[in-house]
Amino acid sequence: MKWKILGIIFVLALGLVVSGCTQQGGTTTSSVEKTKITIYTGGTSGVYFPLGSKYAELLTKYGTVVSAEAVTSGASVANAKAIGDGNAQAAILQNDVAYYAYNGLYMFQGTAIKKLKGVAALYPETVQFVVRADSDIKSLEDLKGKKVAIGAPGSGTAVAAEQVLRAAGVWDSIEKVNQKFSEAAQSLKLGQVDAAVLVAGIPTPAVNQIAVQTPVRVLPIPDETLNKLKDEGYIFYVRQIVPKGTYNGVEEDTPTVAVKAMLAVSADLPDDVVYEMTKILYEHVEDLRAVHQKAKLISLDTALDGMSIPLHPGAIKYYEEKGLSIPSEIKG
Repeated sequence: MKWKILGIIFVLALGLVVSGCTQQGGTTTSSVEKTKITIYTGGTSGVYFPLGSKYAELLTKYGTVVSAEAVTSGASVANAKAIGDGNAQAAILQNDVAYYAYNGLYMFQGTAIKKLKGVAALYPETVQFVVRADSDIKSLEDLKGKKVAIGAPGSGTAVAAEQVLRAAGVWDSIEKVNQKFSEAAQSLKLGQVDAAVLVAGIPTPAVNQIAVQTPVRVLPIPDETLNKLKDEGYIFYVRQIVPKGTYNGVEEDTPTVAVKAMLAVSADLPDDVVYEMTKILYEHVEDLRAVHQKAKLISLDTALDGMSIPLHPGAIKYYEEKGLSIPSEIKG
């Protein structure tokens, strides 16, 4: 009887141990406390929010060491600052803004955010110099003496407009108008400005809205200008083509440049957490593609294109396992 009782106690104790494990994906894994992170995205009407929200859902579902919550935010500049002050551990933002934040430039003058680390370049956000299709402006050089809506003061668009137009040699000879594109579109339609600049994924709904009644063109940005940008240290620009028919009035493929939307994290995150974040991003990219068409451009083949800040070691480990060669300047 004594040994029978001891046997029952042993079986009960073993059951308690087993109950502390969970069945997940057909394998038994012990319950481990996950690192909980907050991902800053963007406005609810943009691309960052739906992608970031789905990504957080995937991290929580498939992560063994990480879980996540996505929140809406003021997008790139606010997201970089949130990682700097610890309110976010991950964020989606433009790679040019990440570069400015890491190096303490422009809107981050004197407040460099060195804890900002890269994970992946996601998809291009195209720099678009938009003119009416009936305009006699055919090139950036033709903007000399013209009125150009360059974006809101202090915005990433305004900075990009200045960099590109300086590289093209026309920045000092244009009449600058500080308007965000929602305002500039109407000004362009009414002929109050000759060109308007925006940085966004194509096709951009705001451009389509005016092109329906007022056909438009996108000015080409030649190799000479792109090469000069890179020579001046703006490594975040990549070549982009606006395909024929993107907007009413665009009658041929047009070369321009783009920055990249990217995923960044805090250097404070452990390597195993960021490794898993990177792995889940690519292993479940089809889930992201079901949420937004821009995710169709997320690929390991372009993961490092335009990467403008040092990578987190956890991301480096994943890429090296996949056979990617990591440029020395982003190894950190």
